[in-house]
Amino acid sequence: MEPISARSMIEAAAGAAATIEPNRPMVERRKRLSPAALAVANEKVQPAYSPIVIAGLVRLTDFVLIAAVGIALYLGYVARRDGLQWEYIAAILGMTITAVISFQAADLYEVQVFRGTLKQVTRMISAWTLVFLLFIGASFLAKLGGEVSRLWLSSFYLLGLAVLIAERLVLRNMVRHWARQGRLDRRTIIVGSDANGEKLINALRAQQDDDTDIRVLGVFDDRNDSRALATCAGAPKLGKIDDILEFARRTRVDLVLFALPISAETRILDMLKKLWVLPVDIRLSAHTNKLRFRPRAYSYLGNVPTLDVFEAPITDWDQVTKRLFDHVVGGLILLAAAPVMALVALAIKLDSPGPVLFRQKRFGFNNERIDVFKFRSLYHHQADPTASKVVTKNDPRVTRVGRFIRRTSLDELPQFFNVVFKGNLSLVGPRPHAVQGKLQSRLFDEAVDGYFARHRVKPGITGWAQINGWRGEVDSEEKIQKRVEFDLYYIENWSVLFDLFILLKTPWALLKGENAY
Repeated sequence: MEPISARSMIEAAAGAAATIEPNRPMVERRKRLSPAALAVANEKVQPAYSPIVIAGLVRLTDFVLIAAVGIALYLGYVARRDGLQWEYIAAILGMTITAVISFQAADLYEVQVFRGTLKQVTRMISAWTLVFLLFIGASFLAKLGGEVSRLWLSSFYLLGLAVLIAERLVLRNMVRHWARQGRLDRRTIIVGSDANGEKLINALRAQQDDDTDIRVLGVFDDRNDSRALATCAGAPKLGKIDDILEFARRTRVDLVLFALPISAETRILDMLKKLWVLPVDIRLSAHTNKLRFRPRAYSYLGNVPTLDVFEAPITDWDQVTKRLFDHVVGGLILLAAAPVMALVALAIKLDSPGPVLFRQKRFGFNNERIDVFKFRSLYHHQADPTASKVVTKNDPRVTRVGRFIRRTSLDELPQFFNVVFKGNLSLVGPRPHAVQGKLQSRLFDEAVDGYFARHRVKPGITGWAQINGWRGEVDSEEKIQKRVEFDLYYIENWSVLFDLFILLKTPWALLKGENAY
C-alpha cells in the first residue's frame, strides 16, 4: 500500500471544507471587532511586494548589466581595432548566462541576502571570479587563448564586478527601505491561542531576522476557557474565528497559520469552512505535531514546517502578467471603443435628462467596496445606485436607449476606465455584483454558500460565467449558483490564455443578448 501524503490528506480535508457546508462571511452586516483587533486593522499598511518578482527582476537586471558592460567594452576597444567579430558577442552572452546561473547557485537571489552587505559582496566576488576562470579554462582547451584580448577580459572582469557591487548596494538600500515600510512582511494571524500557539510564535520569532519575513499580527481562538490565552507569546488575542473574515477585509493579511494539532481534525474543518473564501494562504503548522510525513510534503517558513491547505490565487508573476494584460489590452480596447462610447453618450443625452455616467457601489477584491462606472440606462430620477431592485424585462425605469445598451452590454464600456486608470477591475474575472444585489428578498451571500469566494480575485468586465450564458437578471437560485460555480472554476483554472479565450468569446456571447434587460 502506498503511503498517504500529507498534502493529499490536507487537500482532501480542504476540499471537504469547500464543498460540504462552506460558511459565508456576514460582510454586508459589518461585524464589530474587538478594540485590539481594530487597533491592528487601523494601522497604515502598504501594499506588499512579492519576493519572487523582486528576485526575478534582479536576475534580469544582472543579465542586462553584465551583457551591456561586456559589449560596450568590446565595441569600444576590440571592435575598433579588429572589426566586428560575432564570436565575441556569443562569448559575452554565454558568460552572462553562466554568471546568472552561478549567482543562483550561490543563493544571491534571496531577498534576505539582498539586505546584507558583506555576505552578498563576498558571494558575488566568488561567483563572478568563477565565471571568468571557467571562460579562461574553456578558451585554453579550445586553443583560443591567444585570440582573446587580455585587456578586454581584464577590463570586463573589473568593471563588471564594480557595476554588480554598485547595483547590489543600491538594491540593499531599496530592500531595507521596503522592509521598513512593511512591504516585504508576510502579515500573519495565528489560529490557536494556547501552548501550541506559543511554541509556534516563539519558533517564528527565533529565526525572524535571518530566515523569514513573518510578522505575527495576533491570534484568534473560539475557546473562552483557560485553554485560550489572552496573550500568546506576547501576541494579543484579537477575537474568534468568525472575526477573521472582517479583520482580513479591513487590513492586509497574507497568511493564516493554524497552530492546532492535526488530531483536532473536526475543529480544523469547521474553521476551514469559514475561512476558505479569503484570498490568503492558509497553512497548518507541523511544528508541534508528533506525526511526521515525507519531507517534500512540507513547505517551510524558515525552518518551521507547515502543510499547505489553501493558496491565494493569482500571485507573484501571475499577478504581474495579468496586470500587464489588463493595462495593455484594456488600453487598446478603450482607444478602439472611444468613438462608440462618444455615440452612446450622445444618444443618452438626447434621449433623457440627466448625467451620461453613473457610479455604482459593487464588491471588489476581498469584498472591498469599489465604485464602478456605467452608462446611465435608467431614468435619472429612478436611478438605483445600490441595485436594491433588480432590473426586469420591460422594466419601466429603463430608457429607450438604456434598453438597447443593456441588451448589448454597451452600458459596461465605461468600466474600461476602472481597468486602465483606477485598477480596481480586471478585463476578465467574476462580474462585480452590487453590494445590495438580491435574489427576491435575500442578499446573494444568503442565497449561495461560499458566495464570497468569488472575490478572492479582482472582478472583471467579462467572465467565464458571462460567456456561458449566466448574465443579466437573477430571478432564480440556479442563476446565482451557476454564476458562483463558473466563477470559482475560473479562479482555480486561471491562465493568460484562458483570459484571452474568454475575451475573444465575449462579443459572440453579447450578440445573443440573453437575460439582459
